[in-house]
Amino acid sequence: MDMLEKLTGIEERYDELNRLLMEVGDDYQRAAELGIERSGLEPIIEMARQYRQVMDDLEEARSLQDSEDEELRELAEMEIASLEPEAERLEAEIKLLLLPTDPRDQRNVIMEIRAGTGGDEAAIFAADLFRMYNRYAEHQKWAIDVLSAHEIGIGGFKEVVIMIKGKGAYSRLKYESGVHRVQRVPVTESQGRIHTSAATVAVLAEVDDVEIEIPENDIRVDVYKSAGAGGQSVQKNSTAVRITHSPTGIVVACQDERSQLQNKQRAMSILRARLYEMEVEKQRQEEEETRRHQVGSGDRSEKIRTYNYPQSRVTDHRIGISSYNLPAVMEGDIDMFIDELSTRDEAERLAAAGMVE
Repeated sequence: MDMLEKLTGIEERYDELNRLLMEVGDDYQRAAELGIERSGLEPIIEMARQYRQVMDDLEEARSLQDSEDEELRELAEMEIASLEPEAERLEAEIKLLLLPTDPRDQRNVIMEIRAGTGGDEAAIFAADLFRMYNRYAEHQKWAIDVLSAHEIGIGGFKEVVIMIKGKGAYSRLKYESGVHRVQRVPVTESQGRIHTSAATVAVLAEVDDVEIEIPENDIRVDVYKSAGAGGQSVQKNSTAVRITHSPTGIVVACQDERSQLQNKQRAMSILRARLYEMEVEKQRQEEEETRRHQVGSGDRSEKIRTYNYPQSRVTDHRIGISSYNLPAVMEGDIDMFIDELSTRDEAERLAAAGMVE
């Protein structure tokens, strides 16, 4: 099926939606559903109309190329020279609009940052990444909420889980999943030697209760007294909650809220997001057995980025791009990486859909 055939099907559906909206009567819920679907089609309908008009004009101009009138032929050549680039531009934009969108793209994000190899230095680096993503969220005007944190006494995190709320948060941050590596002289190193440490980042889309149903029999809920950095008790009551999901062995703990109910709700939201991500990853692997999905795979065992402090260099290994302004990156200036990852992801999806040679 060529692109014009696909556009014809979309235009027919758009006309059908307009007809249904005229006939829906007092069924306001149905009207809202139809209106949302129509609104989603409007950008591609507008682009399709422009494209058809350009193609019609181009066909007319090409028909005049063999005219016996020299002046008419010259005008036709000028028109063709103007219309062909415009047709190519519109075609490229329509191809992107025709790509299936990730239904998670507009969702909030649950981000888990964990210290990896490197001891205390890895925990300090995890805290640096936490700050970097906080700064990036602030630049995007997204809200941030700490769901769970396991601090160590020297300003680091063994693990920190945050909620980032904002339109399109997942569409941007999904490329951050993986192993982040740091090369620098630790503050605890008296010899001045460069160490290599790592932290892992997992980016999960927030999931509604109705999307992932978790039977009560599948979970075990333990309650205990919450503790602060270094293990000292900060609560006399048992408000901390640890949930174990028996079928998968996933364990989620939350202790930062004042009530047991709030901690349980937060732990359940993290568990749902992890289970949803597992299901999506399973489907992705099944669908992509015929091609290697390199960008945005979220493979947590993959080293995706290195932060080299002595050279003030940050390198994204998936795309081979480096920034030589490490301080700016650590202040949340990571769009140069995300933009390129997004562009390459789109190119791969276009190729997989057979829309590019």
